[in-house]
Amino acid sequence: MRTIYREHLDAFSRDLIEMCNNVRELMDNATIALLTQSLDHAEDALSSTDALDVIRQRCEVRSMQLLALESPVASDLRQVVSSIYIVEDFERMGALATHIAKLARLRHPHPVVPETMVALVDELVRLARELGTQTEELLSDPDPDAAVTLRDADDEVDTMTSYILNVTTNQQWEHSAREAVDLALLCRYFERYSDHCVNVAARTVFLATGMKPEAYLEHRRSGDGFDMDERFAVIEKRFDRRSRINPGHPLV
Repeated sequence: MRTIYREHLDAFSRDLIEMCNNVRELMDNATIALLTQSLDHAEDALSSTDALDVIRQRCEVRSMQLLALESPVASDLRQVVSSIYIVEDFERMGALATHIAKLARLRHPHPVVPETMVALVDELVRLARELGTQTEELLSDPDPDAAVTLRDADDEVDTMTSYILNVTTNQQWEHSAREAVDLALLCRYFERYSDHCVNVAARTVFLATGMKPEAYLEHRRSGDGFDMDERFAVIEKRFDRRSRINPGHPLV
């Protein structure tokens, strides 16, 4: 019975990786459309939302089945709950990438980004792609130490968006009000996209350790062992050894 249950959990994990891949591909097409005025890439991005929605619905069904029919406990329950939240983050990331593609299509054949701002927006695109890559790696290998470092990349996105917004509101702004508004929207989309990557990283920390990122960082700094799974394993091993030595000895 537990073997079948683990198979369902593994299938859920594969769905998350597939959903992450789809979101990354959607974002790649959207940002190419943004920077090159490619209508084909904008349409490719928008058409891929259907496949993303199919995976989302499948994940919702899986999660309900695992919670309602299998009664998961301990780490299994942690995995299911974390995965439910991750699906929501990926859904929002896909929606944000779609907004970028729609903006590129709306302004076609004219560029969304003024020539003088292309380098700055290109840096935002690079950071978003790196965050997407790191997020996918975390799903394949839930490493809490790697997960907490995503905050640094998110800080870079926040710094870049703040700078762009400062430029657009400066009295020296030489472009139109429409272009300023478009850049403000783009900043918001990229900022929220990176925030959701950090959310996924936080879910990964909880999945691997049972702690929130702040608690995990404090635990790592203090060196205080706080992994409940490890503590339970030590207790079980101690009582298992005691029962072998003295079969009649009670556990409590």
